Amino acid sequence: MVNEKMHALGVEPSAIRELFAYGLARKAEIGEENVFDFSLGNPSVPAPDAVRIAAQELLGMPAASLHGYSPAQGVPSVRAAVAASLNRRFGTAYSADDLYMTCGAAASLDITFHALVAAEGDEVIVVSPYFPEYKIWIEKTDARCVEVPAREADFQPDIEALRAAITERTRAVVVNSPNNPVGTVYSRESLEALAALLEERSAAFGAPIYLVSDEPYREIAYAGVEVPWVPSVYANTIVCYSYSKSLSLPGERIGWILVPPAAADARDVYAAVCGAGRALGFVCAPVLFQRVIEACVDEPSDVEAYAENRALLCEGLSKLGYEYIEPQGAFYLWVRALEPDAQAFAERAKAHELLLVPSDSFGVKGWVRIGYCVARDVIERSMPAFEALAQEYAE
Repeated sequence: MVNEKMHALGVEPSAIRELFAYGLARKAEIGEENVFDFSLGNPSVPAPDAVRIAAQELLGMPAASLHGYSPAQGVPSVRAAVAASLNRRFGTAYSADDLYMTCGAAASLDITFHALVAAEGDEVIVVSPYFPEYKIWIEKTDARCVEVPAREADFQPDIEALRAAITERTRAVVVNSPNNPVGTVYSRESLEALAALLEERSAAFGAPIYLVSDEPYREIAYAGVEVPWVPSVYANTIVCYSYSKSLSLPGERIGWILVPPAAADARDVYAAVCGAGRALGFVCAPVLFQRVIEACVDEPSDVEAYAENRALLCEGLSKLGYEYIEPQGAFYLWVRALEPDAQAFAERAKAHELLLVPSDSFGVKGWVRIGYCVARDVIERSMPAFEALAQEYAE
């Protein structure tokens, strides 16, 4: 006998991972240069030199100091460095005791959902389209994942739809800005409207509704677009962060959770975060990369390469007549499929060696996600394939 829920998750396909695996197999068959793999959000920009230099210097430390356990919530000096960086950037007054170091955004979110969900049947709202794993992590807490569609015109949160979805069982609302899969950045106006709604509903129900802000793409924004610091807009915000995208370190699994002291019951929430980390086994995040982060905490992201890819892809697809949402951040292009069935469209794209993720994976119909965190020449060489695909539908 095994746990049936876990077995089901183990055999359930992940559209993104399956497509990535298909791409690897296809590249082995016909050559990497002949496959246009836009499936995975794996940064093509290398980690900054500062990361390599810091890691090399740290490897000279005594092994016991470098590779030994840290406190469960992370190395104190690392947490202090992250707090100081946030304070410099956002004019806040956080301390090391407000931060919990994690194994990346997945651990941050999983821990946070477990910390906030109080009882079976509680609800966590997600704005669709959304990263598919949210649903898995939420439901693992025995909460209900409530999907609320974004406004399709601009994919900002639909405040009235959220108002209709919030109940006395709502424990949290999840926002992801810059957004995966659309690339939308939630405006200050949208966040202020959402904050007003949550304050109103919290008062009506006599309990705080938390905003969980998932921010792995915070540093990747274009053309001066503001990415508001969400806790400055709504006090009851818990921030989940990862360095996977900002420093191109997805395989190192390093990030943090911030419980701002202004949040309702902040010390109890932080204690619950620590307890959830303990229960889930997410304690003592990788110490080498905790210390790398301490050394590189203010290192800027290299956004220019993604900006160039974004411009190249948008220009190319515009000329071919594709409809898309122009991304303000992250490194994904949200393109309307050329037929209502996104799965079928993605399958037809595969015949042209174009690997596009259908929107069904993200909780909506009729779109595909194109990850442009690839080498520039992949985009350039893919244009004839996109043109041939469009011509199929024009015939």
